[in-house]
Amino acid sequence: MHLDVDLTAAVITFLTAFLVSAVSGRFLIPFLRQLKAGQTERGDGPKSHLKKTGTPNMGGLMILLGLTIGCLLPFRGHGQAVPVLILTLGFGMIGFADDYIKVVKKRSDGLLAWQKFLLQILVALLFAFYVQKIHYMPLSMRIPFMSGHVLDFGIFNIPIMIFIAVATVNGTNFTDGVDGLCSCVTVAVTLFFVIAAAAAASGVILAGSAMIGALLGFLLYNAYPAKVFMGDTGSLAIGGFVTGMAYMLRLPLFIPIVGFIYFILFIL
Repeated sequence: MHLDVDLTAAVITFLTAFLVSAVSGRFLIPFLRQLKAGQTERGDGPKSHLKKTGTPNMGGLMILLGLTIGCLLPFRGHGQAVPVLILTLGFGMIGFADDYIKVVKKRSDGLLAWQKFLLQILVALLFAFYVQKIHYMPLSMRIPFMSGHVLDFGIFNIPIMIFIAVATVNGTNFTDGVDGLCSCVTVAVTLFFVIAAAAAASGVILAGSAMIGALLGFLLYNAYPAKVFMGDTGSLAIGGFVTGMAYMLRLPLFIPIVGFIYFILFIL
């Protein structure tokens, strides 16, 4: 099988993202403590969660840093990872703005619901434009377990893509509530896309390798007992990443299958 990217490059990308994420935590976590960017737990929630109060938030910056540097390494095929990076960073910046307002500015509401929704639509539209106009890729979707069959809704492909992106982002956001849960689930989901990318000889394998590395580097600090939380910075970015990977491989209909935990928690 001929790959657009050497598997050795994927391994190097993984290791680079892991090291960047892991090492950045040594500096970012103390900085977040100085900012007093601490988690605030609701008093009416589980008593066991109250001890999390004061734990630094916005640790998703570690994931974004590792992912970005990993994706931008000049390996063959890395250009296919750029659309995934656009969607991931776009949603991550929305989450960062929300986190910053809540934990630094101490405004508990963060971004208003309509502001989040509008920004998410704009980021999704940017992704759709880039994919179609720069990469000349369709937004049609392969049907699970039906080889060679696709769903193409024509002019409705973009609204459907926006819906899938927003739903996935909110699903990953709800998953971020238990130490290490969102990271571990996303490693498994990303592994599926890495295998699919290898089978399709797609350069997005680099984005998948970088995300797994960045998440594992973050887990060094987020596994129980967590020293830092990813916050909306990380959870929204992960939703954007999963959506981006799925669309670059034309597999968005697989998201509810491989990422079912996201949606179970979203429904509950």
